[in-house]
Amino acid sequence: MLDPAFETGAPNWTDLGTPDVDAATDFYHGLFGWELVPGGPETGGYGMYQLRGRTVAGVMAVPEDQGKPAWSVYFQTPDADATARTVQQAGGTAAFPPVDVLEYGRMGGFTDNSGAYFGVWQPGTNTGLGMTMEPGALIWSELYTPDVPAAAAFFETVFGWQTESMDFPGGSYTMVRPAGSKGADSTFGGLVPLDSVPSEAAAGPHWLPYFAVEDCDTVVADAERLGGRATQPATDIPEVGRIAVLADPAGAAFAVIKPAPMGRS
Repeated sequence: MLDPAFETGAPNWTDLGTPDVDAATDFYHGLFGWELVPGGPETGGYGMYQLRGRTVAGVMAVPEDQGKPAWSVYFQTPDADATARTVQQAGGTAAFPPVDVLEYGRMGGFTDNSGAYFGVWQPGTNTGLGMTMEPGALIWSELYTPDVPAAAAFFETVFGWQTESMDFPGGSYTMVRPAGSKGADSTFGGLVPLDSVPSEAAAGPHWLPYFAVEDCDTVVADAERLGGRATQPATDIPEVGRIAVLADPAGAAFAVIKPAPMGRS
C-alpha cells in the first residue's frame, strides 16, 4: 500500500500536464470533486488540485507543441542531485536537472533506461501529497516497460526498490516496494510488460497513476459523460479490485480502482 509517510523511493507526488487547465479542471472536478488552487507567477502558474482541503495532485499548462498531455509520477528522494547522478550511471537520462521550487522542495525529471519519464521530489516545506489511499486520491502506480527485469534493475540501482512476483490466473505481476521494507503492505506499484496491454503499448514506456474510487463503473460512465473515454473497460481482478484505464478529454491517461475488500490494491 502507498504509505503517506513517503519512504525514500515511494511515490510522493503526481501531476498533470495539459494544454487547457480550465478544461481539465472541469473534467476532474466532475469526476473526483477536485478543486483547483491556482498557482501564482512565482510558481509559473503551477496549480494544485485539492479534495476536502488536502492536495491530491498538481497541474500545469503544457502547450501542445511542447509535449503531449500526460500524468507524471514523482518519487521521494532525500537528495535530488545524488539521484540524478545515479540515474545517469544506471543508463537513464535527465529530462531536466534538479531545480529548487522556492522553499517547497527540489525536483528533477528523468527517463529510465527504456525511455519512460518519471520525476523525483526532495521535500522542503511541501512534504508531498496531502491525501493518498482514499477515494479521489493516488493509491497505486504502474510502469509499462518493454523489459521488466531491466526496469527492475534500473530502479533497484536508483532507489533500492525490491520486487516481488504475484501469480494470478494467466500470468504473474511484478510488484515493487521501497528499500528495506517487508511484506505486501509496503508495495506501492507494479511493473507491467508493455506488449501485454495493446492500449498502453501504443503510448510507449510510461508510468500510469491509479486513483481510488468507490464505484469503478460509475466513474467510467462519468468520465465518458464529461468528454473522456475508457481505454480499458472496467474489469475485475481477483483479490485486487475492479479497475479501468481512462483518458481525459485532452488524452492524458490514468487508471481508477475500487480495491477489493482486504485485498491488495
